[in-house]
Amino acid sequence: MTRPERLAAVDAAELEEIRTACSHLDAAARRVHDFAEMLHDLRGDQLPDWMDRVLADDLPALYSLVSGLRRDFDAVTAGLSTPWSSGQVEGHVTRVELLERMAYGRADLDLLRQRVLLAP
Repeated sequence: MTRPERLAAVDAAELEEIRTACSHLDAAARRVHDFAEMLHDLRGDQLPDWMDRVLADDLPALYSLVSGLRRDFDAVTAGLSTPWSSGQVEGHVTRVELLERMAYGRADLDLLRQRVLLAP
């Protein structure tokens, strides 16, 4: 999951050997790397081309990702194009919700199992 240039020489050689042996894995690794660069460099305008390349590479493992991206294409493109993030706000919301559940006695996992896992 790290950038290839940051890998130790032994790990880089092993990764290259694995990618050479499996063309589908190599194509998937290229597409994931391309997506990471698109995300890091805020190049959301490249998303349609990226999705077409995934489908052309015959990568069924990434088809559901492409399908999900298409469902909310405008929002995903905006998220890949702008430097703003709601991650910090979402973290605070999660913390506040946990505190509320704890205050009302609903933070217990037994109750969660009762409501979610054993629900009809």
